[in-house]
Amino acid sequence: MRRCFVCAADMLAPSGRHLTFSDGRRRRFPLACGSCGVLLDGQADTSRCRAHLSAALAGEVFVSDGQAEYGLDLYTLRIAATRFGRGVRPLDAAGRADLLHPHAERAARAGLYDLDGVQMPPVSLGLLCRPSELGGMLAGLPDWADDVAILLDAEAAPPRVVAVPGFRDGAVRVAARPLSENFAAQRNALQAMARHPWMLQLDADERLAPAAGRLLPALAALAEAGAVRSIGLARENRVDGILADVFPDVQYRLNRRDVTYAGRVHERPRLAGGWHESFFSLHGAIEHRLSRAHVEARSQRYEAMDPGRGRLEEAEALLRPYRD
Repeated sequence: MRRCFVCAADMLAPSGRHLTFSDGRRRRFPLACGSCGVLLDGQADTSRCRAHLSAALAGEVFVSDGQAEYGLDLYTLRIAATRFGRGVRPLDAAGRADLLHPHAERAARAGLYDLDGVQMPPVSLGLLCRPSELGGMLAGLPDWADDVAILLDAEAAPPRVVAVPGFRDGAVRVAARPLSENFAAQRNALQAMARHPWMLQLDADERLAPAAGRLLPALAALAEAGAVRSIGLARENRVDGILADVFPDVQYRLNRRDVTYAGRVHERPRLAGGWHESFFSLHGAIEHRLSRAHVEARSQRYEAMDPGRGRLEEAEALLRPYRD
């Protein structure tokens, strides 16, 4: 097994972690995923693990199997369940505490439900683009959003309403401010335009499938129940149409309206309480469309904007095709 069977990250590494199961047995796992946190024994098989987890997540209650080739705590279970379109509910106070202190030693136990059965207030959609890209953005707005804020990289201008077929009056607004080589500041300005408690942000070269977009309110509800303020989504980087080896490339773009970003480049949400205030979902991936020329120039540009943080090594990985 090269990649994690849950999240597909190429981050399996030796581990000294243990899990304690409901029968009191304590078990050590020699491998762990550095992305989602799932634990594995040394002979774990991708197909068997995935089939076992899929069956275990099909009912109303999940109870960790102490004989399985893998193990997970409740924090990791919440991530894994989203791959199958399901949410988790802690069964007791200890479970609620486990979500706040990942990775706990208790093996996961939780109630399960379908994310698509949750009716919650909608999520705002925020889009960053250049003026030349605005027409394409307006033509491709998804039907799941009823509040759309677009921020242009241009001379500062206050929000103005734009009429878009299929959207109610006032639903789509366009404002402008110069990027000024600071992506966090741009995202924070866009975040402030949200009318709903949560906003998903996308760039001009990114897309999210409509089916994945429609589950965002349920994910926000799952987050609220677990004291989470930021949700990451996997991102597929397609360079000239070819899926890059940089995957799942989690982007924390679904955030509470009051969350702000930090970092001139490769910006991330500020979470005062630490990373337990976030998790990532596997219910769908952002599609990121890139050209080889853009990849070759991007890291150099970012390095010039914020020396030492441009991730110069990332260009090579983006130009390498995905390997399972």
